[in-house]
Amino acid sequence: MAAAAAAAAVTVSSAGSLLAMLQEPEPELKLHALACLNSLVHAFWHEISTSVSSIESLYEDEEFDQRQLAALVASKVFFHLGELNDALSYALGAGALFDVADDSDYAQTLLAKALDEYAAIRSGAAGEEKTMDPRLEAIVERMLDKCILDGKYQQAMGMAVECRRLDKLEAAISRCDNLHGALSYCINLSHQYVSHREYRLEILRCLVKIYQTLPNPDYLSICQCLMFLDESDTVASILDKLISGSKTIKQAVEMRNSVCHSATICSNAIMHAGTTVDTFLRENLEWLGRATNWAKFSATAGLGVIHRGHLQQGRALMAPYLPQNGAIGSASPYSEGGALYALGLIHANHGEGIKEFLRESLRNTSSEVVQHGACLGLGLAALGTADEEICEDIKNVLYTDSAVAGEAAGVGLGLLMVGTASEKATEMLAYAHDTQHEKIIRGLSLGIALTVYGREEEADTLIEQMTRDQDPILRYGGMYALALAYRGTANNKAIHQLLHFAVSDVSDDVRRTAVLALGFVLYNEPEQTPRIVSLLSESYNPHVRYGAALAVGISCAGSGLSEAISLLEPLTSDVVDFVRQGALIAMAMVMIQTNESYDSRVGAFRRKLEKIILDKHEDTMSKMGAILASGILDAGGRNVTIKLKSKSKHDRLTAVVGLAVFTQFWYWYPLTYFISLAFSPTALIGLNSDLKVPKFEFLSNAKPSLFDYPKPTTQQTATTSVKVPTAILSTYAKAKSRAKKDAESKAKEKAEAAPPSEDASAASTSMQVDGAPAEKKAPEPEPTFQLLTNPARVIPAQEKFIKFLEESRYEPVKAAPSGFVLLRDLKPAEAEELVLTDAPTTATANNAPAPNTSEQAAMAVDEEPQPPPAFEYTARI
Repeated sequence: MAAAAAAAAVTVSSAGSLLAMLQEPEPELKLHALACLNSLVHAFWHEISTSVSSIESLYEDEEFDQRQLAALVASKVFFHLGELNDALSYALGAGALFDVADDSDYAQTLLAKALDEYAAIRSGAAGEEKTMDPRLEAIVERMLDKCILDGKYQQAMGMAVECRRLDKLEAAISRCDNLHGALSYCINLSHQYVSHREYRLEILRCLVKIYQTLPNPDYLSICQCLMFLDESDTVASILDKLISGSKTIKQAVEMRNSVCHSATICSNAIMHAGTTVDTFLRENLEWLGRATNWAKFSATAGLGVIHRGHLQQGRALMAPYLPQNGAIGSASPYSEGGALYALGLIHANHGEGIKEFLRESLRNTSSEVVQHGACLGLGLAALGTADEEICEDIKNVLYTDSAVAGEAAGVGLGLLMVGTASEKATEMLAYAHDTQHEKIIRGLSLGIALTVYGREEEADTLIEQMTRDQDPILRYGGMYALALAYRGTANNKAIHQLLHFAVSDVSDDVRRTAVLALGFVLYNEPEQTPRIVSLLSESYNPHVRYGAALAVGISCAGSGLSEAISLLEPLTSDVVDFVRQGALIAMAMVMIQTNESYDSRVGAFRRKLEKIILDKHEDTMSKMGAILASGILDAGGRNVTIKLKSKSKHDRLTAVVGLAVFTQFWYWYPLTYFISLAFSPTALIGLNSDLKVPKFEFLSNAKPSLFDYPKPTTQQTATTSVKVPTAILSTYAKAKSRAKKDAESKAKEKAEAAPPSEDASAASTSMQVDGAPAEKKAPEPEPTFQLLTNPARVIPAQEKFIKFLEESRYEPVKAAPSGFVLLRDLKPAEAEELVLTDAPTTATANNAPAPNTSEQAAMAVDEEPQPPPAFEYTARI
């Protein structure tokens, strides 16, 4: 039969005779005709299509034993006619005759359609409820099995994830030679291509189960999955098991103008974030004394940014400003409120040791300013804990209906309940409808948005309520709810919703925030953001242009992305002052830790900031933006960047939340300090088995200038002067001439007395004396690599160039280009030199005495010198 079909393919020039044969009563003739038509359909489909009803009737005839062949022919005819639904329907009827291994356009197109339809039914995305056709399921299973048998494991994993077949996903992973690589690939798949949160969590649970069956589980990857699953108890039990078992735990460790005056204080705090360097504040007490009321609140709170993370000393540092045992009038309420806010910034997300003090301070005051600071501090210290007692304390402040305290209470509740999707969000929304204070409504709007952080489609009902509300402030909160619920997902539905509000809402606040919110949705794919907002950045509406600038700043923060800089450049010279302000801040966020060697526009931008700050005619809004931008550029002593995702690709909740609240500085300047929560140190710190820092070198395989600290701009004078000829007295000219002759004679004598090797030096001296320029040597080419010593500054753009030396004594336990890196000592018997110790000493193997070195003799940094031994003084005669 096959030979006959092949012969027919060569000799037949028309399908008419074969179509006539379908009408014969003999089954053998019909079978022969179908077999021939099956091989000729690609050439004669237009002719066969006129008799497709005859082929369909053969398939529907249950007494015809070659129904599947008839279905296959009909499927191919409908495929060429462009009727893919009918083509797939008959392909399913063809059963095993439909070859999933066929690489023709026909087979590949229908397989793709089958996969899409199967996935749509499995995900419930097909509109109305549809039952699964077992024939469709059989084809998809054959596709998956073939991929696994052929060793195309990544393709099988992708199809299994798309089709929601976790059993096939598990089968594909288990067959892989590189299990760890396969699991890592699946984690990336779940984050990049799975838009439904619940299904993503199902995949992660499946991966955790597979990880735990491995003979040597990768606890780091397990814990990363559990972090996404929010299963902190399981992580704790793993850590406890590792600690009690051995040192394996280390593998899991991965002016005068008040606005500009306040902006300068904020900028200084940001520049010194986490460094404890408060020299500027101590040396400018008189200047700081100009701060009054809320400016004093901000100045005090700035200390929290400077000392952020120093949990042990935090309360002692802020003691002079804190409420003293509940005493009334012991200090300015603005200083007290700012100090409580500062404690929250110091202990952000690590507030166990300070929560009770903040609660007592909140309960023991009736000052709305102190309550404001205490609510913000409590929200930060108890971030995401959903502590019921703290929640009640903050709600009590909210229900006093004080505008100032109520605004902070709304934000504080959101910080406390972040990501919980708690029912309290409904209570907050109800109270937002009851109160008349715009400040409280705005605080609650942001607070509600924080509660749905990361909840994706679970938040849709609440988002729908907020975005359809008549109050523009609540719609404004709805934009933040969309931004935070779908943070970093690049979800198409969320993007479309935000773009819709950006061009259609009647409120400028809502439109601005809708565009800004795109930055949060897209920060996982920063390259897309400039393209998506490019037209919006040219909008006639300045609020939309401002939002476009901040969206780029948020999503491209720390990237130095050329397209982002190109989009922001014209906005820094916009005709509207607040647009310029937003563009300057956004540009600083993008350029943080980028120098002029990496992008020549960095130097020009720094000079522009200096010019704006020094220009007395510049408007206040732009000047404020330039001052804050200067602080962001040099944040944390130029040793931090803004990072919203960790190396393991999970969201840095504290950073995202911090940046979201930071953008509220539009309404309330003290919230500027929340940007410090988004800062991430940029360093490589190698640790040995005792978690101490050994001395060793590693390679940065790139030009040093690319990643150097940015060069400081030269301070310009406030006035310019015209260069005029200098008047020279005759007596001065004669004295200069005599000095020149004396110098020439001395140089000549020295040249004659010097050995030959010094001739060049003497000649050079003589040339310089004569006033002629010395001979310039050709500059040496810059090296193409750099040796760095542990610990070292390593910025994100530099990470791909970092390598450990082959002859190094240390190698990383798990390769990592930055952060804390646990090291394996390849020469444990040799003495080990440590750095960053309180008292510089040299550790030795097997507790042997350390050699006597000058470094050991050095005293500790804070150690008092010992008195000399007793002696008798005898004066000389």
